[in-house]
Amino acid sequence: MNSSLKIGSVMGIPIKLHITFVLVLPMFAYIFSINPQPFGFAGVEPPTMRYALSAVASILLFASVLLHELAHSYLAKRYGVKIDSITLFLFGGVSAMEEMPKKPGQEAKMAFAGPLTSIIIGSICVSIHIYLISSNPSLSLNPVYLVFWILGSMNLILGIFNLLPAFPMDGGRVLRSLYARKMSYVKATHRAVSVGKFFAILMAIFGIFVGNLWFPLIALFIYVGASEEEQSTQTDVTLGSIRVKDIMTKNVVSVTPSMTVEDLVQFIFEKKHMGYPVMERDNLKGIVTFTDIEQVPYLERPITLISDIMTTNVISVPSNAQASDAMKLIVSKNIGRVMVVDNELLVGILSRTDLVRTLKLRLE
Repeated sequence: MNSSLKIGSVMGIPIKLHITFVLVLPMFAYIFSINPQPFGFAGVEPPTMRYALSAVASILLFASVLLHELAHSYLAKRYGVKIDSITLFLFGGVSAMEEMPKKPGQEAKMAFAGPLTSIIIGSICVSIHIYLISSNPSLSLNPVYLVFWILGSMNLILGIFNLLPAFPMDGGRVLRSLYARKMSYVKATHRAVSVGKFFAILMAIFGIFVGNLWFPLIALFIYVGASEEEQSTQTDVTLGSIRVKDIMTKNVVSVTPSMTVEDLVQFIFEKKHMGYPVMERDNLKGIVTFTDIEQVPYLERPITLISDIMTTNVISVPSNAQASDAMKLIVSKNIGRVMVVDNELLVGILSRTDLVRTLKLRLE
């Protein structure tokens, strides 16, 4: 089941709401409704006004989070990075990028753009609130103007918090870009990840000490995110210097569309592979895997043809593609293998196992 819902597009980037956002937005509205001024609307009467202002403050807060992510995405697109989507979820927003800019200066600017946007929004909102109240003190009794203060203060906190050098947060990415000026990208990532994990541990301890479970939860998010980012970077850099043609299987074993599923089962036992291209003469018609076989009842296998169960939408890469790009494709599509096609001709097959084995050999 798709856990995110697309609500529109900005700059050609799909904007999505994660299911956790649907849960957290009412929670934020409730928190604002029970918190006293100046960080909430408790005591505002009638109750409909209190809850309406709380809901407006929550929606505007997440709109500013979206602007934070759009700032990242705008600079990333300028540096030639493709943005697949921006998703708003429990902890804020995430820009899904094909890759991070590898040049230290570009990554630093892109990472800093988000917090800077939040700080600018926060400063403007707080300034408006202060100006309005100072020019007309009676407005301090009007809870509507509290929205400016709440939105401003929350954005300032968001901007400053994201500048903490806790990788993979924005400040951690700025830190990595500084390290990368003096060492390799992989080593710089490792250093930044170590700092990020240290901050995460401190944050968790602080949260437990003060009895606030949000800090350990955020700390866990940072710690896990840092570990995954380090592994992803290591994979990307290690496989980035390898071409698909260097590690693909060239002598491709294929099957025909007219073969029955029962014959295919026996074929799999003999050849020991879990997936095969389906060829008709020199034409690639599709791909069939053991997963496809499992969908066919046992008694129907002798009369069911491969053409009936094969996947015709074949995912392929050219032989001169980088192995790192093939790995990203396999992971994003959650598949076990890709076909290697040059000039509409099948020249090889590359499996997830091939990539993992190559990665292990290069890291040993």
